[in-house]
Amino acid sequence: MGVFDRFRLNGKSVFITGGSRGLGREMVLALAEAGADITMVGRTAESLEDTAADVRAVGRRATMIVADMADPTTCETVCQQALADHGAFDILVNNIGGRRANVALQDMPLDQWQSLIDLNLTSTFLCSKQIGGAMIARGTGGRVINLASINAMVAGRNIQGRHYEAAKAAVLMLTRSLAVDWAQYGITVNAICPGIFATAPNKLWAQKNPEIIDAYVQTIPMGKLGDPEDLGALAVYLASDAARYMTGASLVIDGGYTCL
Repeated sequence: MGVFDRFRLNGKSVFITGGSRGLGREMVLALAEAGADITMVGRTAESLEDTAADVRAVGRRATMIVADMADPTTCETVCQQALADHGAFDILVNNIGGRRANVALQDMPLDQWQSLIDLNLTSTFLCSKQIGGAMIARGTGGRVINLASINAMVAGRNIQGRHYEAAKAAVLMLTRSLAVDWAQYGITVNAICPGIFATAPNKLWAQKNPEIIDAYVQTIPMGKLGDPEDLGALAVYLASDAARYMTGASLVIDGGYTCL
């Protein structure tokens, strides 16, 4: 097998949360271009349909599920139904997450804290339990890719909402622990830790808070926000046979921000 062939995902199936927008959309498009069929969950039918059309344009199957995976009951139900309809998947991408609340810890109500922990951590647990558990039962291995953040390692500057740092740090430890537990089943578990990328939400944030984004960009050695397309290439690598001996890793992609 040639080196480029090892990156092909022909015949593979992907289950991805938050797959219709931002970094999730770029990963979906890259995985589909590499040959995978996609089952993606998102909160709005319109964005899912747009992304599904692009997946089908490269000749791959696209299945859409409209649901809010931040709700634990919904998350578990969606996973169970997807498995009933499709069977075990080859690749799981736990992508949903976000800060969403710029609230100081001392001012954050418990119910808001819990809902944001569910968004950033509990969803990863439940999808790994259900979709990853089906990989184990099938017995032919698989790939799990968890989206963490550089804020799993460094605190965000000039912003509140430390639920995000706490949850993403937990995602990294969950990644490492599952990598150890699931290696015997031929399942690799790795995490991607993005810095700030030029996604639609971040562009909107930049319009509302230009001074924060400008200050952030000045601390990035490469001097710019990340291009979402770059995350797609990294997801293909981790999903492919090229990364078959990598597990428990946390891959930082941040333009050098955490080097300082």
